[in-house]
Amino acid sequence: MSSQAAAELRSRYVEQVASELEENRRRQEELAKRIELLKQEEALLSDILNLAERYEGFADASRLPEQAQGEPAVAKAKRRSASGATTRRSTPSGTASAGTRTKSDAKGKPGRPLLGDSLMDLLTGHDEPRSAKELRDELLEKDPSRNPTPQVVRNTLESLVAKGRVQRHKQQRAVMYTLVKPADDADAG
Repeated sequence: MSSQAAAELRSRYVEQVASELEENRRRQEELAKRIELLKQEEALLSDILNLAERYEGFADASRLPEQAQGEPAVAKAKRRSASGATTRRSTPSGTASAGTRTKSDAKGKPGRPLLGDSLMDLLTGHDEPRSAKELRDELLEKDPSRNPTPQVVRNTLESLVAKGRVQRHKQQRAVMYTLVKPADDADAG
């Protein structure tokens, strides 16, 4: 084998190894992202499991006042919507805020907005991503009577992410959230 043929063969091997290394690195990055997502899902599911275990006593049908035993959950939901359990919240100007629901108290009086809607309102006021802690602090400042735990705020935000209403961003080790822009706004920009 001539030295020229050996050099050409070596050159092809170097190119092939470089290509395979690049593919390997790309695959490692994909797997690292997937592992990170799985860790986040595991943490969320663990939190849900802990919450479910904490409230396990409420699963006893005799302790559920709203739903008659044997009545399907769908009937309960229909009954709730017929009684006006979700209503629109009034803004300071006196008009109803579109799409914002409130929880009614036992007497049917409208109460404060649902936590998810309050968090969405807070995110609307910011263009940059916000952490769950920042949003919770802002919520406490806006409505001191409402005091959700940091975990409840995170779970609510993750629920909004799952519904496609909020977007999650990783910045180093921090998880940040922004509103998902409507499709018509994205097309205009």
